[in-house]
Amino acid sequence: MTSHQASWGLARLRAPLDWWREEGASFQDGVLALVLALLAFAPTLSNIGAQIGDLPERPASVLSVALTLAQTLPLAARRRWPAACLAVVAAAFAAHQALGFGTTFGSVGLYVALYSAGVHQVRFRRSTAAAASAGYLALAFVLNRLGSPLGVADFSAFYLTLAAIWLVGSSVRVRRAQEAERRRLAAEVATAAERARIARELHDVVTHHVTAMVVQADAAQFLITSAPERAGEGLVAVSDTGRRALRELRYLLGVLEATGESAAGEAAQAERAPALGRVTDLVEGARRSGQPVEFSERGERRPQPVDVELAAYRVVQEALTNAMKYAAGQPTRVSVHHGGERIQITVITDGSAGSPQAAPVPHGPGPQGGRGLAGLRARVRMLDGQLEAGPRPKGGFEVRATIPTKPVQE
Repeated sequence: MTSHQASWGLARLRAPLDWWREEGASFQDGVLALVLALLAFAPTLSNIGAQIGDLPERPASVLSVALTLAQTLPLAARRRWPAACLAVVAAAFAAHQALGFGTTFGSVGLYVALYSAGVHQVRFRRSTAAAASAGYLALAFVLNRLGSPLGVADFSAFYLTLAAIWLVGSSVRVRRAQEAERRRLAAEVATAAERARIARELHDVVTHHVTAMVVQADAAQFLITSAPERAGEGLVAVSDTGRRALRELRYLLGVLEATGESAAGEAAQAERAPALGRVTDLVEGARRSGQPVEFSERGERRPQPVDVELAAYRVVQEALTNAMKYAAGQPTRVSVHHGGERIQITVITDGSAGSPQAAPVPHGPGPQGGRGLAGLRARVRMLDGQLEAGPRPKGGFEVRATIPTKPVQE
């Protein structure tokens, strides 16, 4: 038998199971009730079932048939109305035993109804258990008055059996509730992580570009009076920065809307993602804003996954943003080293010793997620990388990041 034939055979075997799972609970319970009702009248199963009392056996009659059906057919509502189902089935079982009819496989319905009540009963669980226990005590008293040879030990053993079935159902209910709670908490954690990721992306995009536009607009305003012929360059820089901000925002919105898209759609999103190869655009934008930036790149640049490329891009972006905000006009050096197993990025902004310039204060994650350097550090850490940022002994500020590389799989 070939592997194709084996998989085809397994698919044929799974098809009925998949069809059964797709049907509703009412249909499944209706089938269960009907099957038990039919098996209750099978001669080979006539001696299998629940029995208590040992009263003299009476011959079968229309009443015995009705009581047997009453112990099976109500199971069709065992999940929808578990307490009512248990009440009807238990009453029919008690009448069947008190009247002395022979054992029937339909009495198994009592066990099923008890288990179902333990699993599916939502409200008044203690009241239901107390009422069932009181009903059993009444049945034991009636059977004893009718001449049952059983003693207290026998009735107690049967009661413990019924109680064990209820407890099994209750334990299943507790386990399902715990699993549902775990899934809910996992969904909340995933949602919070996604919100934090979106907040980091928005912070990185908006803060950098808005900072650049403010610096460029201030420079253009100054040039209008001092060097009108160069003011146009500043306005062009503001326009270019705004277009880059819109492009990155469109990319971010596209990522948020990409759930369920095809692989081609995901590839298109990756194509538009800010990548390490576009760091030169950040450098040129900072230069147009009046920030003297030197850029150097060593090693062979190889294609990397989107998360690695984006993290490296954001490191340079955040460092240049801080340089323009806190050390405008100070020389800044950006170095990117492509190693065999990691990418090393260093951004150094000069400043006089002891000067607060170029030394941004890293904000903590806070209740709304990571921001600035703190959010950037979390982003790099998720890739098993490391980011260090702090003032230099001779003045200025340095950001150094190491990001492990993950070559793109063909």
